[in-house]
Amino acid sequence: MMRIITGRARGMRLKAPEGEHTRPTAERVKEAVFSMLQFEIEDRQVLDLFAGSGQMGLEAVSRGAAHAVFVDSSRAAVEIIRQNCAKTRMEASCEVQCADYAAFLRSCRGRRRFDLVFLDPPYAAGLVPQSLRLLLAGELLTVGGTVVCETAEAGDVFAEDDALAAHFAQLRQTRYGAACITLLRRQETL
Repeated sequence: MMRIITGRARGMRLKAPEGEHTRPTAERVKEAVFSMLQFEIEDRQVLDLFAGSGQMGLEAVSRGAAHAVFVDSSRAAVEIIRQNCAKTRMEASCEVQCADYAAFLRSCRGRRRFDLVFLDPPYAAGLVPQSLRLLLAGELLTVGGTVVCETAEAGDVFAEDDALAAHFAQLRQTRYGAACITLLRRQETL
């Protein structure tokens, strides 16, 4: 069972897409992530990339984020996200896009900026480093902005790309069962 933990939609149960293509973040992992982010949410612009059910972005909006954009390439997931936005009555603060992550990030270049980004792609796809590169190339992440990466292994975040890693300060990295959560903060350009 997925639910909103706290904030204005506290306790609301959320739907998840069926099938094996979406792996919702476990509730204890979500609680730990938002405990780490507690002072980084208020009035922020949020991007929930590879959104699945939208639970991470919805939790952020429930806790005071100004706006969240949810992106997933699955039409079924997008429909679930829309239903979850409506159920929590937070549609006014939410925008849902059915798009490939790379195409979406390229389309935003020069038009959007995010303060908080959730990256939780399928573990085996290795999409976190490319997502980080596209965020930087499009100047979509504010300086000081936070990225929450959920990967299978710690090394999956930068995939040994030291030039990419130099743009970020690693705030925290913790393993929760099969998930490795890494919090990054964008640094000033070197």
